[in-house]
Parts: sequence; structure tokens; C-alpha cells
Amino acid sequence: MRGALILIAFFLLFASASLLIPSPMFPGNFFCALIGETISEYAGYLSAVFNGVFYSTILWLVFIVISKRLEE
Repeated sequence: MRGALILIAFFLLFASASLLIPSPMFPGNFFCALIGETISEYAGYLSAVFNGVFYSTILWLVFIVISKRLEE
């Protein structure tokens, strides 16, 4: 349950940070460039979702590894 809360919190944090920061962030801008110009009007939002998923998953995995080591 704590892991899901961590995942959601970091997703919301990084997705909103990607929307608020005026410069493009990796990997969201890279994935949008791979998809192409067909989604140009939604590229900012899609990039924010990609960044939120990417960075929250990494931090969630770090949280899981650290919590398992602390339990041992």
C-alpha cells in the first residue's frame, strides 16, 4: 500500500513539474519526438505523462529496494 502511495505521489510531482518547467525534459521530449508531429498539440501533456511514469517508477523501485533492505 505504501508503495502505491509513493508511486502516485512521485508521478503527480514529476508530471506537474514537467508541465511547469518551460524547457523539455528527458525522456518525455525524446518519446514525443519518436512519435512524430501527429500529436504536436498534445506533446506537452504527453511528455509530462511519460516523465511522470519514468521518474516515478525509478523512485518507486529505489523505495522498494531500500525498504526491503531495512526490513532485513
